[in-house]
Amino acid sequence: MSRSALTKVIINLASGSSDEEVRRRVADVFEANGLKVDVSLARGGEEIATLTDEALAGNWSTIVAGGGDGTINLVASKIIDSGRVLGVLPLGTLNHFARDLGISHDLEEAVRTIVAGHVARVDVGEVNHHLFVNNSSLGLYPTIVREREKKQRLGSRKWPAFVWAAVTALRRYPFLDVRLQVDGKDFHRKTPFVFIGNNEYTMEGFDIGRRYQLDRKHLSVYIAHRTGRWGLFRLALRALFGRLKNEKDFMAMQTSELTIETKHKRLRVAFDGEVDVMERPLHYHIRPGALQVIVPANEEK
Repeated sequence: MSRSALTKVIINLASGSSDEEVRRRVADVFEANGLKVDVSLARGGEEIATLTDEALAGNWSTIVAGGGDGTINLVASKIIDSGRVLGVLPLGTLNHFARDLGISHDLEEAVRTIVAGHVARVDVGEVNHHLFVNNSSLGLYPTIVREREKKQRLGSRKWPAFVWAAVTALRRYPFLDVRLQVDGKDFHRKTPFVFIGNNEYTMEGFDIGRRYQLDRKHLSVYIAHRTGRWGLFRLALRALFGRLKNEKDFMAMQTSELTIETKHKRLRVAFDGEVDVMERPLHYHIRPGALQVIVPANEEK
């Protein structure tokens, strides 16, 4: 079977595209670069999941996800133990996973990366059987996502809804009372957020929020301790100017697994921009090299 019969492309139309013309455009760009592909369009998570299941039931060796980080997460979660390879077309708003892999946001360059076919193995994180390729968090961010979705259901656009949600969450500013078990040690914190990254995030300077390696086999854990609104703003400023490491109200560590307990039986957990309600305790662990993904040649691990 030729390689052209082995590549399936699934595009989430909710991630910045709006009509059937995108199918022809994407297929044409692939064909112009020497690869004929089968393109399917989805409108939301359920259709993405169905199309991915159908692709897994077929003979596709490469399944390309076109969309934002939520789309990438959904497709990656389904193919991770299948032996299939993930291709990434960053068609969403932020595209953190693609950025950290060095994949261009330009459609033609991203397609050329997929056609070149350089495969790397990268780590993924997991919390209570939910995978994440970027990060997971508790506290402020899941609250912001919930409020943003409420506003969007009332007709607001994504970014105005996000700003409104952030202001609402900061006004309420709830603290979490959490206990963490990390490498045999217990930590008790009252915090506005707990952030768990798949590998290490840059937390200082103008590259804040970037990852430069996704195969170091560890989770990164970041917690602000008893930090109010202005304290959180101060932490952000110290991070921007490279002074976060000595901050007594901020803790950062690396581990391969951790457990988080709270007094709440159920709590909202964010992973790759999506939010679900999970029962505690939360068990986090890294899955080293579990995902095969196509990357630019100079990024190949």
